Amino acid sequence: MNKLRNLLIIATTLIMASESVLAVENDEILLGSVAMDIPAVMHERLTPLTKYLSAKTGKKVTLKLSPNMGGAINEVASGGVDLAYLTPVAYLKAHDKGDVKLIAKTITKGKASFQLMIVVREDSPIKTVHDLQGKSFAFGDKRALLQRAAFVSSGIQLNQLSEYEFLGHYDNIARAVMNNDFDAGVLKDTMAYKWEGKGLRILYRSAPLPPYNIAVSRDVDETMTAKLRDAFLGLDGDNPEHLAIIKALDKKYDGFAATNDKEYDVVRQLIAPF
Repeated sequence: MNKLRNLLIIATTLIMASESVLAVENDEILLGSVAMDIPAVMHERLTPLTKYLSAKTGKKVTLKLSPNMGGAINEVASGGVDLAYLTPVAYLKAHDKGDVKLIAKTITKGKASFQLMIVVREDSPIKTVHDLQGKSFAFGDKRALLQRAAFVSSGIQLNQLSEYEFLGHYDNIARAVMNNDFDAGVLKDTMAYKWEGKGLRILYRSAPLPPYNIAVSRDVDETMTAKLRDAFLGLDGDNPEHLAIIKALDKKYDGFAATNDKEYDVVRQLIAPF
């Protein structure tokens, strides 16, 4: 009898311990992100946001960064992170794999859209998109299908280039074009603006596209989803403290707006051939 009692005590202790661990884990929210820059830079950009979200949700928000787009997609789709800062294509892929939910989209220079831009060196003889024929070109992540779709929509085909490579981060692309490693490359609008007049020239702008966004894992319950949505939509550009958080993420951002899956249908159509 004593042996049975001891076993029950041990079992009860183990259950309570596991529940305690779960409680600790449930007190933490993991934030992931696409790799727009090297991890150290992304950590610096997102840290002010984690502190703000921690205060708003009452739970510790911790960064869990992925080395590339594929990793970011898998993390939020599988529930490895609770929410993530995603590109349009990353969101669509994660939605297809894990039914993630949009909660907000970014606003850039007053617009709830963004553009992809082809850039060249300021002193480049390339004046039009058609001058890119026979030239070398730098893309970002191989999974960033929208970059290739935007490039083709400019009026030139990939097979008309002499070569093209995938360099990962936008910062790598900008520096590679600056260093003459490639004749041209594709950048997100905010990165292109950062380098415009500082060695790079914008050659082509895509049509406005639904922007980068914040999405939550299907494992996040409705109550927490609502809290997170309210936190992002509550970031007020007229509030200096809030503006610092927004600008830390991207200097060209003004804040966040409500969004829905249907807004991203245009991206679905663009990337379908790829």
